[in-house]
Amino acid sequence: MKFTSKLLIGLVCILSLAGCSRTESVLTPHTTITTHNSEDQIKTAIMSAGLNRGWIMTDGGPGVINGRLNNRDHVANIRVNYTQNSYTINYVSSTNLMAEKGEIHRGYNHWVNNLDNDIQIRLASGAAK
Repeated sequence: MKFTSKLLIGLVCILSLAGCSRTESVLTPHTTITTHNSEDQIKTAIMSAGLNRGWIMTDGGPGVINGRLNNRDHVANIRVNYTQNSYTINYVSSTNLMAEKGEIHRGYNHWVNNLDNDIQIRLASGAAK
């Protein structure tokens, strides 16, 4: 009986720790734009959403914006490709985010998800005008 209970407690501990993983699959949001915005308005929405969230946003050429977030000792670099119909936030590189084999620290996904939501809000509210 003691062996069984120790085994059960050990399995519960292992499963609990496995659920506390700090890495997840890299999030790559691809968002369809349903509002009628020009490419300049979309660019403005992406740039202002990023800047508002603390990203350093730079023009990477037609249909491309590069972003960099410095959060303490963590750095994330992204590339946002956009058209009049959609945009995609792509992971480029990072420092101290445990990026390996398509996995990354869950904080990165949180930052990118917030950026995506802010872009959508700006486009829907017409703040990009």
